[in-house]
Amino acid sequence: MRPLDGTLVVSLEHAIAAPLCTRQLADLGARVIKIERPGVGDFARAYDERVRGLSSHFVWVNRSKESLTLDLKQKSARDVLHALIARADVLVQNLAPGAAARLGLGTSALRPQHPRLVVCDISGYGADGPYRDKKAYDLLIQSEAGFLSVTGTPDDPAKAGCSIADIAAGMYAYSGILAALLQRQKTGEGSSIDVSMLEALSEWMSYPLYYAFEGASPPERSGAAHATIYPYGPFEAGDGKIVMLGLQNEREWVMFCSEVLRRPELAADPRFDANARRHVNREALHAIIVEAFRTLAAMEVVERLVWAHPQLEARRRWARVDSPVGPLPALLPPGASDVFDYRMGPIPALGQHTEAILHELGYDDRAIAALRADRAV
Repeated sequence: MRPLDGTLVVSLEHAIAAPLCTRQLADLGARVIKIERPGVGDFARAYDERVRGLSSHFVWVNRSKESLTLDLKQKSARDVLHALIARADVLVQNLAPGAAARLGLGTSALRPQHPRLVVCDISGYGADGPYRDKKAYDLLIQSEAGFLSVTGTPDDPAKAGCSIADIAAGMYAYSGILAALLQRQKTGEGSSIDVSMLEALSEWMSYPLYYAFEGASPPERSGAAHATIYPYGPFEAGDGKIVMLGLQNEREWVMFCSEVLRRPELAADPRFDANARRHVNREALHAIIVEAFRTLAAMEVVERLVWAHPQLEARRRWARVDSPVGPLPALLPPGASDVFDYRMGPIPALGQHTEAILHELGYDDRAIAALRADRAV
């Protein structure tokens, strides 16, 4: 038995934020019905063809779901959706601003009819405020939340290499839904959750905000190094290869001086005996570290280091999931449980489950044929 077995999630989703949220609900056993446009589907299906013809993004965030195609511009398709919502525990949507309300899927319309329903709206900027109706893309949110101000080199800002604003919003939507389901167990009432990408990533930017508190200088962009902790980042070994170091406390600093640099006296050097002073004197310390590494190959440096490097294969973190192109490898969700196994179901083809779901809702073959003839599904 999984924690969310018996929970029905209906999701009007595309791209990353909502699909990542609902995939994690599916991992915990929820039945997730993904609503897609007939013939086209989630536009993330077409991002690339890197996984044997499937999109890398789509494969990542859509396993264990059922795909139902509905053209929500048509009343007959909306009737199907509302019949599903009547059975659902959770409704998730990240449609364009205002689209859910126009479809009658806003909280004010749904809650009187479905008081136990948990509704989660994911958007770029939130349900109100001057930016409410703006479309949001990951790069714009990374910029507006200040992420680009601390990422990159002193000369050039850089965005994260993955969609972190989407990921942040998806994670807060996921945890918010879990909290809402727990709350419903206590009160019997559903709730509405409003998650914005801007607020999610701004939360992740809280350290730089506090670092620049009351007009203090903000963290400098420092590439792969750390703006305020030292030594932390890339250092060249004698064979030209790069070793990444990360020291975050004084105990590690003392061991690094003794075991790696083989200069234990540096631990008490007044230039380096606290992180704040190592940061101020980072150029001098950089020269000392590089000189110590000059006669060592990168692997010799690594052999001197005292640190843990967990291995996914050793911890058996890989599984396999079915897909329209055959079995594919997939990472198990973080956080191994000793009481249940995560659900690792197939990645759906577009509309793969449409007919089965319609039958489940009471539509017979004739009614389904009519819906197909009208291109409502």
